[in-house]
Amino acid sequence: MALPGGRQEARDEDLVATVIREINEEVGFVLSREDLIGRLEDVVPRTPVLPPIAVRPFVFLPPTRPRLVLNSEVAATRWVLVDDLLRSEAHHPARLELAGQSREVDAFELDDAIVWGMTERILTQLFQHLRD
Repeated sequence: MALPGGRQEARDEDLVATVIREINEEVGFVLSREDLIGRLEDVVPRTPVLPPIAVRPFVFLPPTRPRLVLNSEVAATRWVLVDDLLRSEAHHPARLELAGQSREVDAFELDDAIVWGMTERILTQLFQHLRD
């Protein structure tokens, strides 16, 4: 599971414009700059096989839950309540098979899905800010 995102393009006036464009392209929802409530610290891959990138997460709070229209990059979506992820039993180490090797990773476990990697790190950072 992952959060929507993408790379800045020359036509984007800034990274907020990139986020607004990418969300619209991937899930068919137009965010408003007025709904931007903050930005988290950059997150970089910990695995040397991934490209040297930095993800800059922005947090928006739209007034209503939008109807989503997926493009070909997105296999499926789901809404997850923040309260469900904040339950202490939802966040724990999980064992995954990655490239033929067993690895233990920090993860959020939902009924039928595991959220790990950079997405887990972004959510963990967000939830720390919410607790503060």
